Amino acid sequence: MKTAYTEEQKYIRAKKNVEKIKAFYMNLMVYLVVIPFLIFINLKFSPEFQWFWFPMIGWGIGLTFHGLGAFNHNLLFGKNWEDRRIQEFMDKDKN
Repeated sequence: MKTAYTEEQKYIRAKKNVEKIKAFYMNLMVYLVVIPFLIFINLKFSPEFQWFWFPMIGWGIGLTFHGLGAFNHNLLFGKNWEDRRIQEFMDKDKN
């Protein structure tokens, strides 16, 4: 069942997708600046314990999921899951 969207709805959905992608790229840029800074601080002041791995891996995992979500690669719910669920609820409301 394919949903027919108006031009305004298409624009709103496209704008939301662009905002998600923009937020991902901002997150990525901050990651690429902060992580090397943390590595520098760690190796300069306490090289005996490399703690920079913890934020790098943790943030990296979060960044990966952020990217998957921003580019609509939903591993848990599959492609177009949200659209199908919305359509189900709309169909229920009609009855």
